[in-house]
Amino acid sequence: MAFELPPLPYSKSALEPHMSTRTLEFHYSKHHQAYVTNLNNLVLGTPLAAKPLETIIRETAKDESAAGIFNNAAQVWNHTFFWNSMKPAGGGAPTGELAHQINHDFGSVDKFKERFRQAAVGQFGSGWAWLVADKGELKVVRTANAATPITQGQIPLLTCDVWEHAYYLDYQNRRPDFVHTFLEQLVNWDFAATNLAHAKSK
Repeated sequence: MAFELPPLPYSKSALEPHMSTRTLEFHYSKHHQAYVTNLNNLVLGTPLAAKPLETIIRETAKDESAAGIFNNAAQVWNHTFFWNSMKPAGGGAPTGELAHQINHDFGSVDKFKERFRQAAVGQFGSGWAWLVADKGELKVVRTANAATPITQGQIPLLTCDVWEHAYYLDYQNRRPDFVHTFLEQLVNWDFAATNLAHAKSK
């Protein structure tokens, strides 16, 4: 069964004015859709076509001959995770167990945000900044291009896309402004809390 573009968890205008409808239209409808289309074309007629997306990512991560499949599969997964890492009227501060864990592992929510900001802004070229659970500890990591923490045994809680197409129409070359807006106005702490609860249940 062919992979399909997952629906956005909100309308394309729902993140205005922090992320424009035009950015969502290009990023989701063009870029994300292209990864889905490419992946379907690449796995057509192969044993991978019948496997779940995460299985494909893990099985192709270290296979140079399957780099095209990995890149497109991982970008389909990363983008779906990114859309869910944001919500209308997001931002603010986490609560409950997530806040407790962030305070424990980073010292404070502000210290976490600074670490996350540094990872996102400091990622040279295209890539992603992540909050992950790793063996019971929360960490900030960054990955280049299509790479994803799920191939490293880490459980993602949040991600911010720092490929230029994620922010250029709205912020031009001002990646720090985009990352600041992501943390203060867009981030979906409820999604991160759900992912943390899932990580703790494993």
